[in-house]
Amino acid sequence: MLKSVGQERVTGSGEDPRVVELRTAVSRLRRALAGYPGQFPDRAVAEDELAALDAMARGGAPEIPRLRRSLLLIAGAIGSVSALAAALRDVRVAVDLFGEPPQR
Repeated sequence: MLKSVGQERVTGSGEDPRVVELRTAVSRLRRALAGYPGQFPDRAVAEDELAALDAMARGGAPEIPRLRRSLLLIAGAIGSVSALAAALRDVRVAVDLFGEPPQR
């Protein structure tokens, strides 16, 4: 059951559905990356940033600029590994649920 609280929606458990979606997408990409047999130079960067995204999501209220920075680092690290493209897209969609960072 979803209900509105201010402008945010929360699940019956009190979790923000955007956070749930982010955690799910990050988990999916982490599993895909772990199962990918090939090596690439920045694999450790991608793994570290996925861990950071997971920690932010578990914290409950991630900072949008930090989410976007992590997403860019992950995308840059993974590069053009087509086997990971769908899972990376899901992370991007989940980050986009939080909206744009405030303009300076």
